[in-house]
Amino acid sequence: MSEQMGYSPKDLHFDESAREKLLSGVAKMSKAVKSTLGPSGNTVLIESPNHTHGITVTKDGVTVAKSIDLLDPVENLAVKIMKEAADRTATNAGDGTTTAIVLTEALVTNGAKWITKGLNRTQVLRDMVEVTNLVVDNLKKQSIKVSNKTLLDVATISANNDKSIGKIISDVYREVGRNGVVTIERSQNDETYAETTTGIKVGRGYSSPMFINDQKKDECVFEDVFVLVSDAEIHNVLQIESILKPIIQEGKKLLIIAPCGANVLNTLAANVVKNKIKICVIQPPSFGYRQHELMHDIAVSVGATYFSEKTGDDLSIINFSDLGHAAKIIVGKSETVVIKSELKSKEDEIKERVEQIRAAYANAKKKSDKDFLLERIASLTGGIGVIYVGGNTDLEHKELYDRIDDAVCAVRSAIEEGILPGGGKALVNTEMLIPIKDTDSKEMAAAKTIVLNAVLEPCRQILENSGYDFDTVYPEQGDKPRHGMNVKTGEMGDLIQMGIIDPLKVTRSAIQNAVSVAVTILSTNAIVTMARSYETTNL
Repeated sequence: MSEQMGYSPKDLHFDESAREKLLSGVAKMSKAVKSTLGPSGNTVLIESPNHTHGITVTKDGVTVAKSIDLLDPVENLAVKIMKEAADRTATNAGDGTTTAIVLTEALVTNGAKWITKGLNRTQVLRDMVEVTNLVVDNLKKQSIKVSNKTLLDVATISANNDKSIGKIISDVYREVGRNGVVTIERSQNDETYAETTTGIKVGRGYSSPMFINDQKKDECVFEDVFVLVSDAEIHNVLQIESILKPIIQEGKKLLIIAPCGANVLNTLAANVVKNKIKICVIQPPSFGYRQHELMHDIAVSVGATYFSEKTGDDLSIINFSDLGHAAKIIVGKSETVVIKSELKSKEDEIKERVEQIRAAYANAKKKSDKDFLLERIASLTGGIGVIYVGGNTDLEHKELYDRIDDAVCAVRSAIEEGILPGGGKALVNTEMLIPIKDTDSKEMAAAKTIVLNAVLEPCRQILENSGYDFDTVYPEQGDKPRHGMNVKTGEMGDLIQMGIIDPLKVTRSAIQNAVSVAVTILSTNAIVTMARSYETTNL
């Protein structure tokens, strides 16, 4: 039809009727997602062509959110905006997507109720942002640094109160340290377990099986090793003659991280087998700009001069002092671990490099980019842990993978910014500490009412999912900000001591992103959508 007309016709929606449609979309999405919130959250069954048997079963809010698309175009616009709040929260903090969606719905619903005709809508929305800043400041004041005990609690709660998974995650973080990084991979069996390394992990194995010197493990293992780092291809052995001579003559060991021509590789491999020289070759990790960055990181870590084609370096001028040094290398079929030594480690350079990567991390927008930068920081300063997720079925594996991914990100956030009383109680505390004053303007009073009613909603929903009533459990707050209910046992007490905790970063990101989205929806006065024909929808 639009091809015959020569243009794409649009539907227009205005004022209250437009906002009502947006509100309807927000409510539908929130109802599906918020049932998963808290330790008694329910699972959601999703028809999904992207997964085995066309089904996904999950308690992960972001998975539910991503699966929702509505038939009505205006309602679907609200869903898309809500997904943005969830995605931003997941990117910034790795968890808290369900909380962000629950808060967004509460803010939008309260906004529609309290922004009346006599008020300046634009000013109310500005004041909502100001009140949110007060809420965030208050959350920061409630924050407590993470201890070893609370680390286990954060991991357990984020894994939907699975103690065995919580222990695996907290143990890994204790091993790799606060600057370490924990990644998740699929296990080759039904067992879920973790492995850690304290050196640089390079995603490349030996270039030839002839370099193997530990036949039992199919690995090349050297201690006290010199390291050559270059992304320029070595196409002739004579290019590196100046470093090979002292290595061979003095019986030293050498790891070459560089692309090598077939002739060079064959020559070195043959000499390893026949003449027992101690050399191993691996390809540079990754591709494109990531390869350049990773190679630079490796060079800084081992104290080597990085010879790069991108900066016009000539490998033929290399000498022995350009080599780095590692305490030990373990080269497997598909990956290499380089354990740093103190011999040539340049701590000042490493520190400067880490600061540069942290700055890039703060500016990165995509979760994949942030994860890559975190891995680089870990390889330079701490250790790397890998949790291998197992499962008896694809459905079980997918659900467990999502839970562990959330929990790992939550622990990382808790380490970064500290923890709060959990179960939504930290947000409830802010409602009590930011009163509406007689001196507030009508707009500020409305903004406070909207935001401070909304911050109660996550706690209210957690209690509702567990069969409790908010007003009965918390009839008045008094002066006990850490006092609350453990919904699993029904007992009241100090939430921190009971292990009911939330990372500050997760809660902060959820409220900030929710307000950003709510303000967008509440300030909308006209909506333009593609005109659609629904004649065939019932066929």
